[in-house]
Amino acid sequence: MNDEELSARLYRLLAEHFELDPAKVTPEARLYEDLGLDSIDAVDLALAVEDLTGCETTPNDFQNASTVADVETIIRKLVAAK
Repeated sequence: MNDEELSARLYRLLAEHFELDPAKVTPEARLYEDLGLDSIDAVDLALAVEDLTGCETTPNDFQNASTVADVETIIRKLVAAK
């Protein structure tokens, strides 16, 4: 799966799982401020990323994630390390 496919799957996952307007899910969208995620949603997002990538994540992986682009970077690192 290439970067574009991963990004598309992440955007679709965010929109569907968190019932967001797909137009709001952009690389620069802030997870908490713009998309309205909370700490429980962050845990759900980490689990969804595990399902998406087939890789286990740790809380440290998401410690500094504040935008959708940050999550994309995390996914790329997980997939590259696989």
